Amino acid sequence: MSAISVAAETVDPLPQHTLLVFLLQIGALLVLALVLGRLASRLGMPTVVGELASGVLLGPSLLLHAAPGLSGWLFPRDPTQMHLLDAVGQLGVLLLVGFTGMHLDLKVVRRQGGKAAGVSAAALLLPLALGVWLGYALPGELRPGDADPAVFAWFVGVAMCVSSIPVIGRVLVDMKLIHRNVGQMILVVGTVDDAVGWLLVSVVTAMATTGVGGSEIATPLWHLAVVIVVLLTGGRWLVGWVLRRAERSGSRGVTISATVILLVLAGAGAQALGFEAVFGAFLCGILIGSRGTDAQARQLEPLNATVLSFLSPLFFALAGLRIDLTSLTRPKIALWGLAALAVAVAGKFLGAFIGSAFSRLTRWEALALGAGINARGVIQVVIAVVGVRLGLLTTAMYSIIVLIAILTPLMAPPILRVAMKRIESTADEELREQRVLALQGVPEGLSEPEASDPAADATVTRERGVPVHPT
Repeated sequence: MSAISVAAETVDPLPQHTLLVFLLQIGALLVLALVLGRLASRLGMPTVVGELASGVLLGPSLLLHAAPGLSGWLFPRDPTQMHLLDAVGQLGVLLLVGFTGMHLDLKVVRRQGGKAAGVSAAALLLPLALGVWLGYALPGELRPGDADPAVFAWFVGVAMCVSSIPVIGRVLVDMKLIHRNVGQMILVVGTVDDAVGWLLVSVVTAMATTGVGGSEIATPLWHLAVVIVVLLTGGRWLVGWVLRRAERSGSRGVTISATVILLVLAGAGAQALGFEAVFGAFLCGILIGSRGTDAQARQLEPLNATVLSFLSPLFFALAGLRIDLTSLTRPKIALWGLAALAVAVAGKFLGAFIGSAFSRLTRWEALALGAGINARGVIQVVIAVVGVRLGLLTTAMYSIIVLIAILTPLMAPPILRVAMKRIESTADEELREQRVLALQGVPEGLSEPEASDPAADATVTRERGVPVHPT
């Protein structure tokens, strides 16, 4: 018997009906994500808000009640069907986070690392403390009966304190603020918060399963140390060697393939050490951005367009697909949901202002930082899924946490516009902007709005976040 026939007997091919439904699911999610994403953009909101809303409309919040037959056929409660979508979505968020890391300027990190550390500490510890307090205060309807109150409270605290690098990066890219110093600091603060947040998730997971002991706490700390050592030594050398080899080939396809391979393997390494794959992809993206050349950045433009236009919207739509807003219709649950939103927002903004005060930043920089790191999303959704798997979250509490992840990005753009008008642009930021535009495939000297819409000349300065009348 040949190897092919043996493989055919041991692994059944994907059923035709499953493939048909999978393709229709992708088509429906992408069409609605495109329409609502563009609508959100026209209304001055990040496109990610519309993409998340597309999943909410097609999920149990609306379609299941409006057309149960269609919902049951198009989005059946079949783990295999959902796993197919999840696999594509995970690849999308992995590459999106990688590109976000490529935008990070390490010179700004070194120059502003001390300031970012102060903001990160305050913006992490204060929301964590408020979240733990909220976890103890929440009524029994929002806590599973068999969940330990202390473990539940700490889990809620962790969910409240994290930011979300994918959403923060997407908001900054959409608003043309990724090249600004404040935008870079937002990424640094968000990275620190997420790294510590995943460490805390590991500890809470140990509390929920095997209890808290020395080994349960030491293991994630040791793994984090391994990641940092690999990042600064062999990882940096390997990324530089791969990029040089790709550049010598003279092929855009080789550069794109090498970049994807690096990001995927970095994600796999982080996953193997107990962290989320997106964390490894982000760190790898930082190395690629620091070791690569401007020519290589331009070669990655087709991949960047594919991620932003296809894979990323699909992931955010899938995140919204899991939300059930009907579980929040009871007044008592709705009021506690509003309280959770208030705690989440207040914790990040107060933390940003307190940390900025110690770091000697201006109040407008503090406001911009608060708006940026308050934008949750992917990471909070993933943590909510972990909570469901551990039996720590009810459907209502899961929906509240994910709803916070949807609503907080809505607050970022208007607040950032107000703050950035009062923060003067620098020469370094203009040089960094050219590199960002090169990565996005925009010709030198031409901004993205100008390239896509000649009528946008009058709003280019405002949309970049560069003040017309700096104060």
